[in-house]
Amino acid sequence: MPQSVRLDVGPVSPELSLAGTMRTALNAARKAQDKDRTLVLGTILANLKNREIELRRSATDDEVIDVLRKGVKIRREAVEQYAAAGRADLADAESAQIKVLEEFLPAAVSADEIRAAVRQAIAGGAGDVGKVMAQVMPQYKGRADGKLINQIVREELQAG
Repeated sequence: MPQSVRLDVGPVSPELSLAGTMRTALNAARKAQDKDRTLVLGTILANLKNREIELRRSATDDEVIDVLRKGVKIRREAVEQYAAAGRADLADAESAQIKVLEEFLPAAVSADEIRAAVRQAIAGGAGDVGKVMAQVMPQYKGRADGKLINQIVREELQAG
């Protein structure tokens, strides 16, 4: 007899999780008839639901942040492509979606703070990009863009 898989969709109180906060924001956008906000939040929540199905459990806040970051990354790439194609209207629409998603992300880390951690890793003996990235990335997972960290690592290794 096959076992059924029960997928929890989140805690009872939506205020306890990031996903619940996003669902509340989606409902508010629907009530306000804000089509753009409804679309982007609905899309991200669908992506989150797919992630939960893969995990076979509810996503943690860190996993929700990963889904959000991926959504932001995809939209940033789209902005670059639209700008290169001369479609400022579409690039602006994608930028607006990025702003909506960034509302739910934790505050970004300053470049100076990342630079200090990179210098500390280099002083600790890490001499190439891979080793420095391996030490620094876990500290800022979900709070800083990997491209920015990589850029800072390369600058500091060239300077040092």
